[in-house]
Amino acid sequence: MARYVAYRLLRALLTIWIVVTLVFIGLRLSGDPAQALLGPEASSEAVAALRRAWGLDEPLTVQYTRYLRQLARGDFGRSLRERRPATTVVHERIPATLQLAGAALAIAAVGGVTLGTVAALRAGSLLDRTIVALSAVGQGIPNFVLGLLLILIFALSLGWFPTSGYRGATSLVLPALTLSSFSVASLTRFTRSALLEVLRADYVRTAHAKGLPWRIVLIDYLGRNAALTLVTVVSLQIAVAIAGAVVTETVFSWPGMGQLLARSAELRDFPVVQYGVLLIVVSVVSVNFLTDVLYGWLDPRLRVEA
Repeated sequence: MARYVAYRLLRALLTIWIVVTLVFIGLRLSGDPAQALLGPEASSEAVAALRRAWGLDEPLTVQYTRYLRQLARGDFGRSLRERRPATTVVHERIPATLQLAGAALAIAAVGGVTLGTVAALRAGSLLDRTIVALSAVGQGIPNFVLGLLLILIFALSLGWFPTSGYRGATSLVLPALTLSSFSVASLTRFTRSALLEVLRADYVRTAHAKGLPWRIVLIDYLGRNAALTLVTVVSLQIAVAIAGAVVTETVFSWPGMGQLLARSAELRDFPVVQYGVLLIVVSVVSVNFLTDVLYGWLDPRLRVEA
């Protein structure tokens, strides 16, 4: 088990390093933050002086080496626009993002597992085909398209919910539904597939033959044996919710980290974007790492393959 965990940890650290490096390079190629801050009317001398003050006039390799040294010291830089530590700027937005992601995951877990179970138990029926069709739509429609549709129908036409921003609990409904749509669809399909596979097993037919109540069969036989697949799928949806918050928050002007990163990238506030992306990557990779460890603990065959 130790060798399995060490291998997964090494792979997780390598993933974080690759993403951090790509973000660093991509931001440097996206444009000049000094020019963006001073505006198009600024003189070349003023732009050059500001770039020199920020160390952006140095070769890319020098900037990258300095950036890695800062990361090793826990120094994530200061916002180029707000002149505050990037950690402070990002951390102020985390509670709103966690609120949105938590609501979306709750909807996904309850809705996806429930719909998948109903579809599996009614396999081949009109209800099953309807749920499968809606799941395909949910997986195919982009978040920003669904978000705009929900705003058009439930905010502008019906007036049931606010169009954007945070104005109380009702403001959470449309963003949470938008962010959870892909996860609900995925969990529905995976739950249905997992339960159908278990339903065909001999031990389930034996349990029915013994006259066991359906509730016992559903929980003790179907639930436990389908749990291994669902653990993986649920963990993936956590990663989807964290990463997908960027688009959803932008559509609904939700005051979270996603909206901040989108705005900071537009304004080329490098330290804020780098730290925000690093947090997201570490969160997603950590979830995947813990899932791999749990999966290896549940299925010893995987530890042999590592």
